[in-house]
Amino acid sequence: MADVRRDEAAAPPRSETARSAYPTYAEDDFSGWAWFTGGLMGLVGVFQVIFGITALAHAATYSVPSSGLVIDASYTTWGWVHLLLGLAFLAAGGGLAFGQTWARIVGVALAVLSGLVMFTFLPAAPVAAALIIAIDVLLIWAIVVHGGEGRQGR
Repeated sequence: MADVRRDEAAAPPRSETARSAYPTYAEDDFSGWAWFTGGLMGLVGVFQVIFGITALAHAATYSVPSSGLVIDASYTTWGWVHLLLGLAFLAAGGGLAFGQTWARIVGVALAVLSGLVMFTFLPAAPVAAALIIAIDVLLIWAIVVHGGEGRQGR
């Protein structure tokens, strides 16, 4: 009995606010939501890069002339916009997967920008653009609601 009391006295008291409903371990830096949002950002980045390369290499692939889009720009211009946006998505996705705060801010801004770009590109590829807009909305929700979970274990 004396040994137990001595061990309890040596341990610092834990406050109720410091306790968690889940135990924490040394490898608890992993967050499923952080990896999900990072992976989703990477997926949208790959889609944007594919859109960009397609628009740069094969402008004739799209059945709508560039004058029929919401913003009248050539497919070469749209290709570069999609390509650069896709590369930014890939970089931010890596940051999100590892719980970086800057990546949360950049990720939301990029998802909003991607939704707007895809909305203007909707006449050229309606199904793909609508799918990416839906993923952008899901991505914004996941980052805003669960974006901080990647840092909680640290």
